[in-house]
Amino acid sequence: MIPDQLKKLVKITKSAKKTKHADILGAFPEDDILTVKLTVPRALGISSPVFELYADDTAEKTFTPLAWGSLTGDCEVYYIDIVLTKLCQSAHSGLFFWSIVSDSAFGKLRFSCDPYSYSPKITPENCDHDSYVLTVYEKNYSTPEWIKGGVMYHIFVDRFAKGGDVTLRSDAIMNEDWDNYMPQYAKIPGGEVANNMFFGGTLYGIASKLDYLASLGVNCLYLSPIFEAYSNHKYDTGDYEKVDDMFGGDEALDLLIEEARSRGIRIILDGVFNHTGDDSKYFNRRGRYDALGAYNSPDSEYFKWYTFKNYPDKYRCWWDIKILPAVDSRNPEYNEYINGKNGIIAKYLNKGTHGWRLDVADELSEPFLEDLRRSAKNADPESIIIGEVWEDASIKIAYTDRRKYFRGKQLDSVMNYPLRTGIIDFITTGDSKNLFSASAGLYMRYPKSVSDCLMNFLGTHDTERILTVLGVGVPDLTMDEKAEFSMSPEEREKALVLIRLAYIILAFMPGVPCIFYGDEAGIEGLGDPFNRVTFPWGREDKELTEFYREIGQIRRRSDICKDGYLSVSEDLPDGVFEFSRFNNSGKAVSIIVNRSDKPYEHKKHTKNLVANLFGIGEKASVLPPMTAGVWEK
Repeated sequence: MIPDQLKKLVKITKSAKKTKHADILGAFPEDDILTVKLTVPRALGISSPVFELYADDTAEKTFTPLAWGSLTGDCEVYYIDIVLTKLCQSAHSGLFFWSIVSDSAFGKLRFSCDPYSYSPKITPENCDHDSYVLTVYEKNYSTPEWIKGGVMYHIFVDRFAKGGDVTLRSDAIMNEDWDNYMPQYAKIPGGEVANNMFFGGTLYGIASKLDYLASLGVNCLYLSPIFEAYSNHKYDTGDYEKVDDMFGGDEALDLLIEEARSRGIRIILDGVFNHTGDDSKYFNRRGRYDALGAYNSPDSEYFKWYTFKNYPDKYRCWWDIKILPAVDSRNPEYNEYINGKNGIIAKYLNKGTHGWRLDVADELSEPFLEDLRRSAKNADPESIIIGEVWEDASIKIAYTDRRKYFRGKQLDSVMNYPLRTGIIDFITTGDSKNLFSASAGLYMRYPKSVSDCLMNFLGTHDTERILTVLGVGVPDLTMDEKAEFSMSPEEREKALVLIRLAYIILAFMPGVPCIFYGDEAGIEGLGDPFNRVTFPWGREDKELTEFYREIGQIRRRSDICKDGYLSVSEDLPDGVFEFSRFNNSGKAVSIIVNRSDKPYEHKKHTKNLVANLFGIGEKASVLPPMTAGVWEK
């Protein structure tokens, strides 16, 4: 048994020739040289430490002795220099896992990574261990600057704002009761529902609310799918080449782009390229289109896009949902249609949009993703490609394949679901372990340029409304009960306190905070479709909106929020989370959140950046329960 006092003296540090602050990062460009140092007390009796490296792409293991470096007090320092180009050879990128193994006075030891702290984890050699992750990416890999430091706003188009003169489709239903939202819903979860009821939100309506969005600090609008489709949600694409007439058509998109640009706001679209609707010109199961669809004939130009098991009625679908036939993204004709010089990706970027969020990115093939990125960057080098990935995207395995999202050829960044989970766990329970892992942990595994444009959020069209989650969790109710559910005044009051604490964390983490429309207005709601309510214009929670507005304006003024490095504090009491953002010029902000029921005495005696948000004095050394502070150095 190793005495605790010896364990505390063990350190593993990293430095690099080119990458600044390599000690808190774990992803490096291929042309860098990484130095790993092991500092151990002499009392451990270390001898012949070995750097054990596993190359994930080739399944090869290498064992390289560390060199002895120096004697510092009662500790010895060993080191190894790693030339990253030699690791990757001709691939120019790679994923690696590493740890250090050594003989010692306490037997054979392994020094690996504790996922919940910066400290090394020391175990007997053969015990299960969490290796350090090393991502090597192509040297020219970069991400767009314009999105960093701003605020993203996610709009479900049909439910945000009415506007413009649009014609109701003959097979659609218009619900005129905007203020008393009640959607179509299946009586059992996953049951069939028509999804042809609309509430009248349009792109014209969004354009009329741009001044409101700008006041929140928004510089990027992420729109739910806008292409012609049967449903109100539009994830069942009917025609990628047309903006849906019920949203205002192509003219409405042109107007929105122009009006947004004049306010410094850019637009990214939802790219649903893993499947189409069965009611589409490509599949045409219902015969609504003049085109010869894949369902209509094997002679269709679209036939090879799909996989039929027994033609025509048995075909591969997304999650076995019959109305969403899956597309084979490896098909050359489909790839050209989406990613070619005159394809869908380039068409809308050339029109003036600035990027794509990719629905179910895990189900798109690597060649398709690489061609998509190439097409986007050719059309607009500053376009952004964000993938829907629910897990740690640096080590994600999907359908038995390790994904290579962050090597330099596929994505700019991803939706940050792990951070959402970590924040909710901390805010609702006071336990910060998952939040530490989802902040410091991911930051150590993602390339910094990826972290700087992560889509950070508390809710989306696929999750329950964050206010409801913080107030009551996710209650087990029937669909009829969900339709009628609302929080009690006491539950809502509690949630309004907690959502402020949650958004403080979200807003100052590396990446871009993304507001799901109406969260800032105090919208409640359980899962789909009760999370996709109409925006409560004239009935907003004005105090909550003003809170979001102040945070957004602080972000827009702060260079540190754009690309500052991250440091997360350890050894804090339950219910307290502290982290800092800093840059190379010596500027820093420190954020402390106290969601406990006890005051927390801290040592921040610098200028208080946002003292008015919780009424904390600039020089206060005690943070009251259920408050947060942001200090500037």
